[in-house]
Amino acid sequence: MSRQRSLEKILASQYISIGELSRITGYRYSTLKFYTEEGILPFEQAEENLTRRFLQTQAIQRLEEIQALRGKGKTMAEIKQHFLGNNFQ
Repeated sequence: MSRQRSLEKILASQYISIGELSRITGYRYSTLKFYTEEGILPFEQAEENLTRRFLQTQAIQRLEEIQALRGKGKTMAEIKQHFLGNNFQ
């Protein structure tokens, strides 16, 4: 298992892992994983088995948007539609 990066290094990084995103935003790992699986939290993955990498500023902005929509009482289906359009089931 690799050592955790310091908070200073995480905050200085353009790309961060899901665990690091959880650490700096306070969102639960399982919530972030759910959002990625639903397609509303974009990530990059070079190959099939590599770690998901998030653009730090983009991911934080998206989480703020999701939180704002949830604060307005939007359901997950409505939030998903907001970000993905009508192309979901």
